[in-house]
Amino acid sequence: MHLDQRDLDILRILCRDGRITKAALADQVGLSPTPCWERLKKLEKAGLIEGYNARINLKKIAPHVTVFVAAELADHTAASFQSFEAAMQRYDEVVACWALGGGFDYLLQIVTCDIDAYQRLIDAMLDARIGLSRYFTYIVTKPVKGAGVPPLEILLQGS
Repeated sequence: MHLDQRDLDILRILCRDGRITKAALADQVGLSPTPCWERLKKLEKAGLIEGYNARINLKKIAPHVTVFVAAELADHTAASFQSFEAAMQRYDEVVACWALGGGFDYLLQIVTCDIDAYQRLIDAMLDARIGLSRYFTYIVTKPVKGAGVPPLEILLQGS
């Protein structure tokens, strides 16, 4: 799908404010509401917009800890990878999981109430025999920069 500057502007604005009104979005990209809405629907239908989410300030809800875990699997077969990935879907505390190329097999982002709860989770994963052989724990001490607006122009320069 070819994206023009207005499409990119729509995507960028929605990354910053998913709750923007149709009228305000149209105004910011320099279109009337109907053509803007048609573009938005086209972007959604093409799968470029996967959903709309809220960013929750967990500090205002409850004490918590965010932990990144570099994980290695015991086996490197397709079945082992599939089994581990299916298992990750069952743990609510695993809020993100990425398959990696290089030294580790996966990077997990875990959010839980404290370090003890984190360790109980890891122990449960080890007991469940989901293929986890080694893991390395990295505790987040403070957020510096969160998931932001993707650098769309930079990415499109390479294509």
